[in-house]
Amino acid sequence: MKMPSVCLLLVAGQWGQCIGEECGSGGVQTRTIWCVHMEGWTTHHTHCQHMDKPESQRHCFKVCDWHQDLFEWEVSDWGGCVLVPYFSNELTLRTAECITAQHGIQRRKVHCVRTSNRTTVTSRICEFFSQKPPVEQACLIPCPQDCVVSDFTSWSSCSKTCGAGLQHRTRHVLATPMYGGASCPNLTETRTCSSPVDCPAGEGEYQYSLKVGAWSACRLPHHKDALLSGRTTVDFFSNENNTVTLHTHHAHNKYPMSWELEVGYQTRQVRCTRSDGQNAMLSLCVKDNSPLTFQACVMPKDCQTSDWSLWSPCSKTCRSTDLSPGYRLRSRIMTQIPVGGGKRCPALEEKEACNIIGDLLPNCPRYVWRTTDWGECRILPLLSQQDRRLANISILCGGGIQSRKTYCVQVPDDSAPHHRKEVSRPINARLCAGEEPPSAVQHCSIPCQHHCLLSQWSPWGACLHDNCKEPQGKKGFRQRRRKVLWESSSPLETCPHLVESVPCEDPTCFLWQVQQEERCIPTKSPCGPGTAVQNVTWEDVPIALCEADPPPTEVACEVPCSADCVVSSWSSWSSCSHSCSTKNAEGRQSRTRTVLALPGKGAKECPAAPVLEEWRVCNDHPCMVFYWEASAWGPCIEDASMNLNGTSFWNGTPTCSVGVQIRKVNCMKMNVGPVISKRCSDSARPETVRPCLLPCKKDCIVTPFSEWTACPSTCMQGNNATAATQSRYRTIIQRSANGGQECPDTLYEERECESLPVCPVYRWKTHKWHSCTLVPDSVRRGLSGPEEACGNGLETRGVSCVEESGESANITECLQWAGPLPPQSRECWVACKDDCTLTPWSKFSECAGCGSSRSRKRSLTGRSKKKEHCLNEESYPLEETETCPCDEFLSQPYGNWSACILPDPSAPGSLKGWMSHREVKECGQGLRYRAVACIDQQGHLVSPTLCTDSGYMVEVCHIPCPLDCKLSDWSTWSACSASCGSGLKIRSKWLREKAFNGGRPCPRLDLKNQVRRVPVLYIHTILYSARGNKFYCLTVFL
Repeated sequence: MKMPSVCLLLVAGQWGQCIGEECGSGGVQTRTIWCVHMEGWTTHHTHCQHMDKPESQRHCFKVCDWHQDLFEWEVSDWGGCVLVPYFSNELTLRTAECITAQHGIQRRKVHCVRTSNRTTVTSRICEFFSQKPPVEQACLIPCPQDCVVSDFTSWSSCSKTCGAGLQHRTRHVLATPMYGGASCPNLTETRTCSSPVDCPAGEGEYQYSLKVGAWSACRLPHHKDALLSGRTTVDFFSNENNTVTLHTHHAHNKYPMSWELEVGYQTRQVRCTRSDGQNAMLSLCVKDNSPLTFQACVMPKDCQTSDWSLWSPCSKTCRSTDLSPGYRLRSRIMTQIPVGGGKRCPALEEKEACNIIGDLLPNCPRYVWRTTDWGECRILPLLSQQDRRLANISILCGGGIQSRKTYCVQVPDDSAPHHRKEVSRPINARLCAGEEPPSAVQHCSIPCQHHCLLSQWSPWGACLHDNCKEPQGKKGFRQRRRKVLWESSSPLETCPHLVESVPCEDPTCFLWQVQQEERCIPTKSPCGPGTAVQNVTWEDVPIALCEADPPPTEVACEVPCSADCVVSSWSSWSSCSHSCSTKNAEGRQSRTRTVLALPGKGAKECPAAPVLEEWRVCNDHPCMVFYWEASAWGPCIEDASMNLNGTSFWNGTPTCSVGVQIRKVNCMKMNVGPVISKRCSDSARPETVRPCLLPCKKDCIVTPFSEWTACPSTCMQGNNATAATQSRYRTIIQRSANGGQECPDTLYEERECESLPVCPVYRWKTHKWHSCTLVPDSVRRGLSGPEEACGNGLETRGVSCVEESGESANITECLQWAGPLPPQSRECWVACKDDCTLTPWSKFSECAGCGSSRSRKRSLTGRSKKKEHCLNEESYPLEETETCPCDEFLSQPYGNWSACILPDPSAPGSLKGWMSHREVKECGQGLRYRAVACIDQQGHLVSPTLCTDSGYMVEVCHIPCPLDCKLSDWSTWSACSASCGSGLKIRSKWLREKAFNGGRPCPRLDLKNQVRRVPVLYIHTILYSARGNKFYCLTVFL
């Protein structure tokens, strides 16, 4: 059989070891080529001859052990992380809005080089000693971070008090662009302005604009730079009064006990530019407060890490077939979080290859899938819901599905003997992930009702003795037979009887047998009357045993002439008028033929009309027909006498033991019932006992218990944490049958883990905020700033780590256990002399209810009460009003009601889905749901849970159950329609209820279902009248 080429492909194996007599480039390595079907099985290579066969042999460089010092891998640095199209379904390089980091790939170059001159050689040389380092690795590209700038300040006053001038406004950078984000826009804007007063001659020839640069790096004042080795800080561990002491920064502990921030300053350039490009005095651009040229900042601190931990054990502990190396890890922890734009942390985990060759390691265990036996064939899952409700589950038959469980097991080394269906402990299915699991569901079939297709009855045979070897009396039997043409495979019932007998007199045991007549030979002319020879045989018995005279050896016949009348062949015999013969009646049947062509001149005339019809006696046997009726075979039972002295039966099937099946055989009289056995022919009696194979006892087979699942390796959070548990299970491979040992009840076990330690409790301890730190006076004066020490600044606080008891702990403990780090800096303001000072806001007044408002107030203090610009309530409002929060919500139904949902019929622990045996109830009382829209007093949508507990409305509903068609009982018979001869009687049924919601409909009123024979020799017929929904039964007396 030729396989379709589309199902086959050539698969090449791994290249073998380089073989050669000497070290160097004269080696040869080979590999195996298989012709493989797409389903995974291999076939003969001739099926793949039409394909291009891959190379199975190539030249190679035979590497010897001493080459290891001459060659090594040369690895370049990783390139940038680039997006890969179609990688992880990312069809576009960037979406409109970046939500999370995107997957990318980093590449590097890897070459095998000579250590002497760094020239490149083939990679196979280095691969002999170590696995080739990866040339690609996955990476993440963070979302682009655009430049973030502040809002513009207010427009400055016009730079000219006469004629045309300029106004400007500025903004500053809050966050620099990263990862390809948008660049920063201009930080200054300029517009023209004009004064109604004209300038004197010679003025107003130029326009001026303000230019603002970027902020410089944060730095310490000069007087602090000189004290780096002995910096003054606040000691948070001496007492709560924050006594100032002098500490020299040396490492007292391995890790810090607290973190401090230093406040520095940063500057930027601000210059005034004339319209011809020349710089001008700043006063020509600004008439009021100039833009800020300095500000306080947090000094950057780089990330600091601990030393590397020891290397972890190698992940590769055994030798596998893919020769891939293992890896080992080491890690370090962060001891200082980067702040103020300091250098980010390097990688905190490092991985390297180990056990690259692994010759000294033991072989890795193999993992394979195992399966349980197939379960029972189930029809119910394939039925529609309507069919499932109407079906009688106990008699379902036809196509279905059956399932089994798959589980992963560890197989010992190939050299160890093991059975094909070895019972192994189930393990984690992930270990078998590299292999496709076996199918867990397959189609099956449950045989339906037994059917037999029978032939027609043969003609009745001659009257024969029941036993010709011992003929007794003058009574015999005539028999007729039929054959089983087709029989379904269901063993539920047996076919009807195949032999019927009628008693007869003067039986015989030997009859002349006439074989087929030979060709008719005319006696005078080529056509017309003639004779045909027939052979008479006696089947190897003495002629004397045939008592009757032998049939003639020649019989008259006729060969039609070409001009004779042509008549058709005889039609089939009509049905017999009686099924059997009695003293008063016998059966008759007829057949006919017709004239097809009239005769020619002088030819044979057509037969007369009566001759074109022929009658004969039929069913001339007595009405007393007897037959053997056999019941279905009983179950196979043990019988000590059945000993076949072997382990196989007639079909070669291995057996456990042989038993017998018994059935009852009764002599039946047609249309009467059982009679004594002598009335039936003993030679046609069916067997009542036959040998059979006893089903073998099958004990339940279960796998050993799996390993206990792992207990948590970490600690438990809090003292009230739920106790952790571990579990194990086992799987039933084969269920018990035929009296075998039953399966155990316990297939799943659970136990509590040994008590785990409670996780340590650490918390961040924040200290008092320091006073607001401003830019130093020397910097302020050097940049032409205000001489008064006021304005924006920064204030910082220290952060330390403490245990639950309050004892000090290393910062690293809080980084692991205490959550996010509290903020250590915030902006502050030192009021200037001309600033307006106000009291803090008061508390809000009480609300009067939903829809009302509340307010709070503050007031000016000190000299601010008399300053004119402080009295401007638009700039310095003294009262704020807001709407009171309202707890009253209005719920409104939203959308339509859901369908009526019935409660889940499955009880806890029962099988669910298509594994369930039980019929699903699909009517009765249920619940339906409707969404709720929750609205506040302002008409805004709020969470639905503020209006209802569940967020939806619920009400009881009903799904009507199916109702069958219901008819009334039969009425009494009416009077006969005729006083003599044949007549009619009528009785009726009323339609009480029509079928509803899928119930059983009213009976079909076709003729086949309406007519039946009744014992009193009348036929009663159900008729239907559309008027009044009434049924009539007509009875015709015969």
